[in-house]
Amino acid sequence: MQLFNLLSGTWLWVIAFLLIIVVVILLSSIRVLAEYERGVIFRLGRALPGVKGPGIIFLIPIIDRLVKVDLREHFFEIPRQRCITKDNAPVDIDVLIYYKVVDARDSVIKVKDFKGASVGIAQTTLRAVVGDIVLDDVLAKREYINTVLRDKLDEATERWGVKVTTVEIREIDPPKQVQDAMIKQMEAERIRRAMVTEADGKREAAIKVAEGEKQAAILKAEGKRRATILEAEGERQAAILKAEGYATALDKIYSVARNIDYKTMTLQYLETLKSLGASPSTKFIFPAEFMQLIAPIREFLSGVSSSTSSEE
Repeated sequence: MQLFNLLSGTWLWVIAFLLIIVVVILLSSIRVLAEYERGVIFRLGRALPGVKGPGIIFLIPIIDRLVKVDLREHFFEIPRQRCITKDNAPVDIDVLIYYKVVDARDSVIKVKDFKGASVGIAQTTLRAVVGDIVLDDVLAKREYINTVLRDKLDEATERWGVKVTTVEIREIDPPKQVQDAMIKQMEAERIRRAMVTEADGKREAAIKVAEGEKQAAILKAEGKRRATILEAEGERQAAILKAEGYATALDKIYSVARNIDYKTMTLQYLETLKSLGASPSTKFIFPAEFMQLIAPIREFLSGVSSSTSSEE
């Protein structure tokens, strides 16, 4: 009886142990992959076609092995590299590389250490690119260097199922002597630009002043010309009006003179002689036709004298 009880207790322990082993095996055969994860399953060393996930994945214990692949974008840093430019200037450059897995199966099967391989390619490519550029372009053409590095890395990593999305140069650090020379060059360039700007300003000011003087001279000459034209026009109008006045006066005199008889003219001459006699001048000027004018007066006086004599 005691032996039976002992055997019964032993079997219970054995059964419990077996159950625990089964549970552990079952738990180890179940995997849960997140949304950004994919699984590559190796069955007895051979990779199964396709990838698994996301969600629950069942594996055959001991036979299957799961390799997880993260599909999120990652980055790694290329340590500071000493590169020699085309004009033999040393510069230290460090780079950040951003990548993401686009083919989980190729990223597991076709490359062992993606980061190490990428760092090696990036270092050699960076030195080659910088070696073809002078120092000034290295400092000014970061985008060009980034683009070349990205294209080269993407071309190499494409066969590994990895896409290089971005390459960014974080820092370019030339030696101190080069930095001092660049500062001096920058100062000299700024002084040159300031002098050129000042000269351009003076030239523009001189041009503006000359242009203003030219416009003023043109306007002044135009004003004088117009004034001369207006003055000449006024004189012409005045002469025309004066001539018209003279013509009208002459016409008036002529029309009146035609109706004047010799007696009236004689009286006018006598009035003129009277004015001359009242003048303090000692010289008298008589017109040539004076004797003809006084002839009627003489005849009149002769007739009066004759009549008086006859009456006596």
